[in-house]
Amino acid sequence: MIQRIQSIYLLVITVLLITALCLPIGSFVSSNGAVVGVLKPLGLQMAEGGFQSTWGVFGILLLGAVISFCTIFLYRNRMLQVRMTVFSGILLIGYYIVSLFFILMLKKNLEVASFQCGWALCLPAISIILDYLAFRAIYRDELMVKAADRLR
Repeated sequence: MIQRIQSIYLLVITVLLITALCLPIGSFVSSNGAVVGVLKPLGLQMAEGGFQSTWGVFGILLLGAVISFCTIFLYRNRMLQVRMTVFSGILLIGYYIVSLFFILMLKKNLEVASFQCGWALCLPAISIILDYLAFRAIYRDELMVKAADRLR
């Protein structure tokens, strides 16, 4: 069962989340167009050399990657695999809520004109879609196994 399509989905989710851990979320731009700071999952790197930690965002992405990777190996307990996949999707929705909170708070504290999103911000959204596809595939397998057990 480890070679099923949901294993591919979960592996791609893991790769996407690890990639999102390494890339910047976006940058804060002042009214004159200068970049004030770059927001990464681990913290805000200021242009003048300061650093403000946002370890919560990093922790959520890391936990999501670990859960998705470990869920691949739960193929013998499909209902637990379903629960872990749903939990991973909810965790990634929480990532966007926490990221939005940090962006709004840092934008207010830095008094900048705008925030420019990086393309790495869309990777968890793709992971949520893949979580849904993995959920459907796992649940379909569970229904097939129950149908086969009923025929015995």
